[in-house]
Parts: sequence; structure tokens; C-alpha cells
Amino acid sequence: QVQLVESGGGLVQAGDSLRLSCAASGRTFSSYAMGWFRQAPGKERDFVAAINWSGGSPYYADSVKGRFTISRDNAKNTVYLQLNSLKPEDTAVYYCAAGRGHYYSGSSIADFGSWGQGTQVTVSS
Repeated sequence: QVQLVESGGGLVQAGDSLRLSCAASGRTFSSYAMGWFRQAPGKERDFVAAINWSGGSPYYADSVKGRFTISRDNAKNTVYLQLNSLKPEDTAVYYCAAGRGHYYSGSSIADFGSWGQGTQVTVSS
């Protein structure tokens, strides 16, 4: 199992950018697809983006398409989420998660196994 630690969250203004990082421990990071989810207060945890083990086929929720970019560096055991043109509705705790194989099989919580503890992103208007 892989252990995940997110970082990079913070308080920003609408229109600003942030880059979230998720550092993984364990030698098998490159074997897993990776994903990002987010959870706003009082709401369910929602899918944001996913990427396959090789860094190919990034997939995004419609709400972030064109503004967020997922990427990974297998040499550094790290997956990133670049957040641009942030909106107040992007405010949430952001979680990274490891998929159950080389390729992501879906965008539901059940399609991902290991989870990080989350990092808070707050966007003020």
C-alpha cells in the first residue's frame, strides 16, 4: 500500500493559482494511477482529476476542465494538481488518492484505494 501526503493548499483570492503536491512513499508509486478529489463543507467528496501510471490520459471533472492540470513525476514519487483561475466554489479540502492499478477505472471513490489526509484550499471573492 502506498502512503500519501498532500501539501500546497492555502488562502488565495479569486483568479489566483495554486499548485498542490502529493508525495507518495513506497517503491510502487509508478504502478498506480493517481487521482485528486475534493470535499467542500457539508458536501460529498467529488472527483476532480485522474492520471494513468505513465502520466498519460489525464481526465477531469467538467467543473475544472481547462483550469486545473494534473501531472506526475514518477522519479520524485509525486503527483501534482495545478489550479488556475480559482473560484470561490473551488474552496474545499483536496485529497489525492492512489488508483487500484496502472489505469484508472472510474471516477468514484471506490475506484481509488489509498488516500492522503487532505490539504485545505480556500478561495476568497
